[in-house]
Amino acid sequence: MLAFNPNHGAGTGLPGETLSEIHDMLSLALDATESPRGYTQTLREARSYLRTALRRTEKLMGVRA
Repeated sequence: MLAFNPNHGAGTGLPGETLSEIHDMLSLALDATESPRGYTQTLREARSYLRTALRRTEKLMGVRA
């Protein structure tokens, strides 16, 4: 099991703290666009891109989702 290491950066040239901030911002963006009434096609696509970016950030951070 991979453990979260905020100082790792996964060889990306970015400090782990930066990756953590990006992760938090992506999560907040998903939360902000959440709607109980459903989504337009455009918003559904945008949320899909956010989820993909979030997964990739987690992979760079070494976090198991």
